[in-house]
Amino acid sequence: MQLVVTADGDLRFIYAETVDLRSLGPTVIRRGSYVEPDTAGNWLVDLGPVDGPRLGPFVKRSEALEAEVAWLQEYWLIRSEPSK
Repeated sequence: MQLVVTADGDLRFIYAETVDLRSLGPTVIRRGSYVEPDTAGNWLVDLGPVDGPRLGPFVKRSEALEAEVAWLQEYWLIRSEPSK
């Protein structure tokens, strides 16, 4: 897991259960995206919560999840202005 400390002291990372967040102090978790099926049974990624694009459609949910993480790592995880 990659943890990024922003200039204002916030931590930014893609959530995983590899770290017990309670050990880091008080936490606020914010959704970065939604991965949902469409009416045709394909999967779409909506990265709107972090001012990102919509990705897809993907045939498999696992493909959508991989695309979601790849986008977040490349465009959201490390950037100068955090999304509030």
